Amino acid sequence: MKPFRNPYFSGPPSDHFDGHRFFNPGGEMPANLGSILRWQFSGGREKWAPRVDHSVPRDKPPAAVSGDALRVLAIGHASFLYQTGGLNILVDPIFSERCPSRLGPQRHNEPGVAFDDLPDIHVVCVTHSHYDHMDRETLERLQDRFAPRFVVPLGCDVLLQSWRKDASVSAHDWFDRVSLNDHVAVTLDPTHHWSARGVLDRRMTLWASFVFETPAGLVYHIGDTGFFGGRNYRAARERYGPPKLAVIPIGAYAPRSVMRPQHQDPDEAVRGALFLGAEFSLGSHWGTFQLTDEEVGDPPKRLQAALGRWNLSFERFRAAPPGFVTELPMRIDAPMPPELHETPETVAPTVHEPAPS
Repeated sequence: MKPFRNPYFSGPPSDHFDGHRFFNPGGEMPANLGSILRWQFSGGREKWAPRVDHSVPRDKPPAAVSGDALRVLAIGHASFLYQTGGLNILVDPIFSERCPSRLGPQRHNEPGVAFDDLPDIHVVCVTHSHYDHMDRETLERLQDRFAPRFVVPLGCDVLLQSWRKDASVSAHDWFDRVSLNDHVAVTLDPTHHWSARGVLDRRMTLWASFVFETPAGLVYHIGDTGFFGGRNYRAARERYGPPKLAVIPIGAYAPRSVMRPQHQDPDEAVRGALFLGAEFSLGSHWGTFQLTDEEVGDPPKRLQAALGRWNLSFERFRAAPPGFVTELPMRIDAPMPPELHETPETVAPTVHEPAPS
């Protein structure tokens, strides 16, 4: 069914907007509803424990970080707190116990920081409109407590302002650069994904990655993406240069027949980091909400196997559980690997074998 119009965005057609819906240029479409329903009733989902302990204590961030430093806190799933240049920036914050609230999958661990221990939040960046990245309850709490500036892809502003009319929201297209203060800027970059809040509004808001320019160097942050042969990674390196830090999703990938277009697996994430030339990478989007079939410990196990396969040191790519803190500048003793080039092997989708024991 096609709605009469896009309720979130109207604009001229472009290379990623057909006048009604957004799309991935040259990319794959997400799985159709029939495929999703067959998967949901297939009974292949591993069982997670009600609470998953990653053995990292909750953090109490400082009020601010200045100078040439950057402090990054993994809150859980795809939520991160960046502190740099005097700004406190949240990306894809979700503090709710379920996503979507009251109806969806439950949270299996506490956020890496208590909501009441957050410093004053100046900016909130949202990568796309899926419930596990654009959580209404959390965004409303943040607006009520901090009244931050929201930076979102096209169309997501309409959603936010329907929830809180007084919210300060700016909506942007791919490649738009937004100055956040005199020291920090962010650019929206293409990612291979899609968006929806329901069955009838698929791909009616845009999705994006964020490229942060900070006093500590470049940070490349992905909320969700399919691997797409590594095209977006290679284009980002050419466009912006190698980042000091990349935050890259490593979870919610099984079954591959359904998830491949929208969620990469750990092997593809490692290749993405190598295509980017990232000095250090954090694996996100795992271990908090069970959205797909894999067991809770499968992403870090596959990550370790992928690091060995592609000769990337464990010191340069860590799976980040809630509460994990990274600070830049940082010293890494392991040498940088050589640049990864496009070959049939490096761009091929991963063929899944049983998870390493």
